[in-house]
Amino acid sequence: MKAAKLLPFMAIVALLGFTSCSSESIEDQIEAIEVPVAPQAKQIEIEIMELINAHRIANGLSVLNDHSTVKAVAFTHTDYMIEVDNVSHDNFFQRKESLQINADADVVSENVAYGFNSAASVVNAWLDSPSHKDNIEGDFTHFDISAEQNSEGKWFFTNIFIKR
Repeated sequence: MKAAKLLPFMAIVALLGFTSCSSESIEDQIEAIEVPVAPQAKQIEIEIMELINAHRIANGLSVLNDHSTVKAVAFTHTDYMIEVDNVSHDNFFQRKESLQINADADVVSENVAYGFNSAASVVNAWLDSPSHKDNIEGDFTHFDISAEQNSEGKWFFTNIFIKR
């Protein structure tokens, strides 16, 4: 057979060879990911949550309740940001899907930050940013925060908000 006639056949064989045999859906894969146990809240995390709720109350908004699954998911992202030494919303879709499945979240949003040394400084920075402030003042029911220090003592923050 000439190479030109053989090429389409080889392409089909190659495609079939690389096709996954897994029938597991993305939802099944996310559901199979175990949510770690949330670490105990640090003082700075408690202060951040109190400052956010105080801001919400001052603006006539409902108080947000803490949520251990949200904290655990926030912790995994803060740990990731420290590991890659970069503040980001990388893999947000996975956190959102995990919280929809494991915390019955309808809506998920997050604020991240780096380098602030106090609860007041990070909350004020978020309030000075329109998109972060929108999350703080958003129509959510629960939230939690993870604040972790890297080996140089710099703080990384992940604050996740959900509506159930």
